[in-house]
Amino acid sequence: MSNFILIFVFLFLGIVLQNVKAFPVVNVYKLLNKFVIYICLPALALYYIPKIEWNNKLLYPIGVTWIGFIVSFLFFSFLGNRFGWSKKLTGCLIITAGLGNTSFLGFPIIQALYGEEGLKTAILVDQPGTFVVLSTLGILVATLFSTGSPSGFHIAKKILIFPPFITFLLACLMNVFDFDFYHYIQFGLQKVGSVMTPLAMLSVGLQLRFDKKSQHWKFLGLGLLYKLILTPALIYLLYVVILGQNSKTIQVSIMEAAMAPMITASILASTHGLKPRLSSMMIGFGIPLSFVTLLFWYFVVQFV
Repeated sequence: MSNFILIFVFLFLGIVLQNVKAFPVVNVYKLLNKFVIYICLPALALYYIPKIEWNNKLLYPIGVTWIGFIVSFLFFSFLGNRFGWSKKLTGCLIITAGLGNTSFLGFPIIQALYGEEGLKTAILVDQPGTFVVLSTLGILVATLFSTGSPSGFHIAKKILIFPPFITFLLACLMNVFDFDFYHYIQFGLQKVGSVMTPLAMLSVGLQLRFDKKSQHWKFLGLGLLYKLILTPALIYLLYVVILGQNSKTIQVSIMEAAMAPMITASILASTHGLKPRLSSMMIGFGIPLSFVTLLFWYFVVQFV
């Protein structure tokens, strides 16, 4: 419950601060974006990934974001080419609709509904799933759709020097060699990662504009339709109908697929100049709307 309160309090605070003339809105949200990406995300990776125990059944939750993002790329690339969208618009929708809020929004919801066992599955959806997709394919799409035609070396360099990706590789090595930090270091990493919620929502609030004359409304609707309805429907069809899976792990996987757009994905798109206002609208409208659609999907998965 505290996570939900933080979401709306800091989102509202950011909106309020927009109207304070002496407040340096642009400088502050850019600083917050960098702190979230370069400090909070690496801390979360180093805290959670060394603790994961691997087996073949984990491929189902891990595959949720990979499937959702790849289909997002194909779906919005097709529409972009068909209707002549700008590359920045297409890239924005691929990233913000293709990545879900599977951690600080997903974790408390899943824990409340499915307990600690459900939370373990949610971590798998988020860390080797959403986190890695963001750090690799997310960076790739953001670079391709913001700078034209960069070389393969430029793209590889951008991925390899991306701090969250570096720490992800380090965390994977720690997992392989069964190594973890001392308790006091883990405590520090957990605390640093925990500030991602208020800082990220404050950043989104600072950028959010409720412009009735905005040209982004139809694209917002399309992006949220894909993220909140089509993505979980796709996972349900693949995992339940086609593959015949019917466990609690599958239920959690579907619920995680139905989460609102990822705040960090919005920040990534914004920092690359991919329609910042639409990126923030995907979060600002997607999170409250997702509480309604998540209720729908919760009733659906009870039949799994």
